[in-house]
Amino acid sequence: QVQLMQSGGGLVQTGSSLRLSCVASGRTFNNMYGMGWFRQAPGEGREFLAVTTWSTGIRTYADSVKGRFTISTDSAKNTVFLQMNNLRPEDTAVYYCAAASFVSREATNYNYWGQGTQVTVSS
Repeated sequence: QVQLMQSGGGLVQTGSSLRLSCVASGRTFNNMYGMGWFRQAPGEGREFLAVTTWSTGIRTYADSVKGRFTISTDSAKNTVFLQMNNLRPEDTAVYYCAAASFVSREATNYNYWGQGTQVTVSS
């Protein structure tokens, strides 16, 4: 099993920045090759944002956040981050980190999920 514990999030104004963190633990988390971030707004499906790996440094982003969001890892702390800059009201959603055995943009390919954290951007 893999456990993902998220922190960060909150209420901010348009143009602000936030950083989300996700700490991975568990017996098999080293087998989780892809670490991704997704979000889900009310009434919407789960939207892919970014994915990276623990070792290769490969980073892939959704067009909607490219240039504003940055995914990164700290392998020593088993932590994945999502730095979010220049936030907009349309970024308001519940944000999730997730782990998969390979790199993917598809939420259905992710085996483990964090508990979710609310990000609200006021105009």
